[in-house]
Amino acid sequence: MSSRFRSLRSIVLPLLAAALTSPARAQAPGGLRVCADPNNLPFTNRRMEGFENRIADLLARDMRARLSYTWWAQRRGFFRNTLKAGLCDVVLGVPAGFEMAATTRPYYRSTYVFVSRAARNPMPRSLDDEALRTLRIGVQLAGNDYNNPPPAHALSRRGIVDNVVGYSLYGDYSEENPPARIVEAVARGDIDVAIVWGPLAGYFAPRQRVRLTVTPVSPSIDPPSLPFVYDICVGVRRGREDLKKAVQQSLDRRRGNIQKILAEYGVPLLPLAQGARGQ
Repeated sequence: MSSRFRSLRSIVLPLLAAALTSPARAQAPGGLRVCADPNNLPFTNRRMEGFENRIADLLARDMRARLSYTWWAQRRGFFRNTLKAGLCDVVLGVPAGFEMAATTRPYYRSTYVFVSRAARNPMPRSLDDEALRTLRIGVQLAGNDYNNPPPAHALSRRGIVDNVVGYSLYGDYSEENPPARIVEAVARGDIDVAIVWGPLAGYFAPRQRVRLTVTPVSPSIDPPSLPFVYDICVGVRRGREDLKKAVQQSLDRRRGNIQKILAEYGVPLLPLAQGARGQ
């Protein structure tokens, strides 16, 4: 055996063995094209400061795919004008079972929470707490009663209306992170308690000048069937099963990294349901 052949053999065989023993890694043809809101911390912004920005970057690097963004304010028509229009293939942070996209398996589960000043005692823990009938309660509104978030419907069903203060779910888009105004209102004392989506509260509550308390809303499902807990997935444009498979594999490989990112941003995390599935 010539010295040249032995030299080539010493290089090629280890590479071949590594290829045979390493799991196949599906890649994203055309890169990872993400649509996101440029002004919506803690989720995303144009400066890439949100936790969904960081997760998207993590997935792209793991998939060896080029990450690109289409920026669009996440208001009515967001999915119609972005994912369905073909401007992108992926939107992070969609609820399981979302009808306008094919969804991966959930990568986290979170809950609506009560936000109150820590000095307030006792703090409401349940939607059935009698204190809610006298406190000034902040809820976010979408402007159309049918599409309003769960807290508005749950309070209305209980006849708690006159002491509710509405804050736009979208806010003044000329300001930084407009959905944060409701948490700031609790810190200022404009309202006594707010009922908001956990990741928003978990990020902004510790950043206020006064200490705020964040407590999960109970019950997690308000009878008969109004959920306050949601499994969150990656939404993929329908017809891109190859990409959905690649994203799911990456989510599975990087689950620990993703959980660490979520914890860094203060996202209230609940155990994922056994056998949680995408669509």
